Amino acid sequence: MTFIAAPAHLSTADGQFEAQFKARLHWSADTDAAIEQRVADILADVQQRGDAAVLEYTARFDGLTVPDMKALELTQAELKAAFDSIPAAQRTALEAAAKRVRSYHEAQKKASGESWSYRDEDGTLLGQKVTPLDRVGIYVPGGKAAYPSSVLMNAIPAHVAGVGEIIMVVPTPRGEKNALVLAAAYVAGVTRAFTIGGAQAVAALAYGTQSIPAVHKITGPGNAYVAAAKRRVFGTVGIDMIAGPSEILVLADGTTPPDWVAMDLFSQAEHDELAQSILLCPDAAYIAKVQESINRLLPTMPRAEIIAKSLTGRGALIHTRSMEEACEISNRIAPEHLEVSSSDPHRWEPLLKHAGAIFLGAYTSESLGDYCAGPNHVLPTSGTARFSSPLGVYDFQKRSSLIEVSEAGAQVLGPIAATLAYGEGLQAHARAAEMRLK
Repeated sequence: MTFIAAPAHLSTADGQFEAQFKARLHWSADTDAAIEQRVADILADVQQRGDAAVLEYTARFDGLTVPDMKALELTQAELKAAFDSIPAAQRTALEAAAKRVRSYHEAQKKASGESWSYRDEDGTLLGQKVTPLDRVGIYVPGGKAAYPSSVLMNAIPAHVAGVGEIIMVVPTPRGEKNALVLAAAYVAGVTRAFTIGGAQAVAALAYGTQSIPAVHKITGPGNAYVAAAKRRVFGTVGIDMIAGPSEILVLADGTTPPDWVAMDLFSQAEHDELAQSILLCPDAAYIAKVQESINRLLPTMPRAEIIAKSLTGRGALIHTRSMEEACEISNRIAPEHLEVSSSDPHRWEPLLKHAGAIFLGAYTSESLGDYCAGPNHVLPTSGTARFSSPLGVYDFQKRSSLIEVSEAGAQVLGPIAATLAYGEGLQAHARAAEMRLK
């Protein structure tokens, strides 16, 4: 079968560009009302019936019928056995990726995740105490979408942060367990693992059951039911984000081999028909070469149908007036993955403000970041990089303010606090401060 990928060819010089550009970017995070209602019912049922509800939904949705929750828990011995069972090359790759991810997040913790304090001139101590969460849950897709890299990216920063217990849930439809996912859990230091998925798994983590302790935060990707469930339990627990379809934006100056850029566009398009791949470039002839590469390489791809639908439905090759304008448009898009495919990427990087991750230079393919470069691959999507950040050590920590006011400090701060408290009509606040005045 022949598949045709026809991404929109746009030009910023075209008077219709703004309308075409906005139409191509549009994506709604709204969930189908039927899914929302079904998820609400599942959450309420698991909250009320606990293990019994989880077992029932696992049998119904995953085709996995077991007598009790113990049969759905993976032991550390099973995780170790999975690690031992995979080919040596996969074991080596997992360990190498885990080492790099761990090293990056250890540096991140040192830079932004440590407690600090200081004393001002009157001896008052002010500061911040950083402590890890006690228990977190990580959701890992199962079945056709089995991502061991997601295990590493979610569990390792939690481990580095000092989280005491990391509970993984992963669906295993009809009992099919992915050895690489289980091996990744072993390498990443997952504490407990359960073969459950969907909204029922999110509910079990958020509310707790007879067998699964309630966690304080849930991270990890999932389908529409998982996303809807995470949205609904937010507030009872923390969540990482509500992720939209995957995205890549390639900012090219025309010096990178066109085949490389075409394949990088494919790398996100193959995820999902709703994924978005965009090229921004001031060289029209180069854009034509990339389109030629797309046409030639697409038939060689096993996921050609998905790639073709993604590029045709949401992809775009945009001719800009300059690299500076390309950077401006990139900031408007705020992409999940941003490749600066240029002979001088550091010239353009200072102009780029909004992106989940920035990949500098022709040799830095986005796929390296997905698996083993070190930084986290859980990134903000759908323009949320304008105000949010990649998953990191800081997501598995909380901060408490430290305040120790000296006697001398109370004489300085007391009148200020009392004046403002009286102004707000809160007399007890004011009197509490005044009682400490000499």
